[in-house]
Amino acid sequence: MRTPLLAGNWKMNGSVELVEAFGRAFAEAKLPEGVEVAIFPPFPYLDAAQRTFADTPLQLGAQSLNPQQSGAHTGEVSGSMLCEFGVRYALVGHSERRQLYREGDEAVFDRLLAALSVGLSPVLCVGESLEERDAGRTMEVVLRQVSVAMSRLEPAQRARVVIAYEPVWAIGTGRTATPAQAQEVMAGIRDYLASDNPELAEGLRLLYGGSMNAGNAGELLAQPDIDGGLVGGASLKVDDFLAICQSAG
Repeated sequence: MRTPLLAGNWKMNGSVELVEAFGRAFAEAKLPEGVEVAIFPPFPYLDAAQRTFADTPLQLGAQSLNPQQSGAHTGEVSGSMLCEFGVRYALVGHSERRQLYREGDEAVFDRLLAALSVGLSPVLCVGESLEERDAGRTMEVVLRQVSVAMSRLEPAQRARVVIAYEPVWAIGTGRTATPAQAQEVMAGIRDYLASDNPELAEGLRLLYGGSMNAGNAGELLAQPDIDGGLVGGASLKVDDFLAICQSAG
């Protein structure tokens, strides 16, 4: 049985006040048994979040990390630094990092290794653009991104990875892949991994990351190969994100 994971990616948003609001709400909230919830705030709020979330079920995630452990990398953050703040997860390969900051497949793999090397669980983001979907290349693009990252890992490392499918055309646009469209891609990812290791594929958690909200979460999470969500805008609203988490039961 795979443990559902709801991950809230705040991107470059948030405040100490928002951290505290989430802490108060989730300290009192009743979540479905076995559901895991993580918040990925901007780096400056990790300290406040670590303290505020201490008595809540909320885990902490980071939005990125540098492949290097230390050195002359102004503005960057290493995996070991994240661990000091109780971070458990780290996003790697998010579409915004790939597009805006030119992080290609090799850069994503380097960050994946860096996360694993310090005990973090990477959330590997994969997905296609609208042009690629319209050209019928969805599975080609998605499975290439999965393969580049997963094929060079040891089995024990692969088991620690979470994969988030984020159709780029559905992020921040208000458009959402239908549950059937999302399920088709998620099943394709699982089938692809099962061709090498059925047991690993069966246990791997796959998240949907394209404009999940309180209105569509229940139907998306009911799909057999969707084990949770990587939530963007809706994760900035306490009530909405709590509703999404409660729909995972």
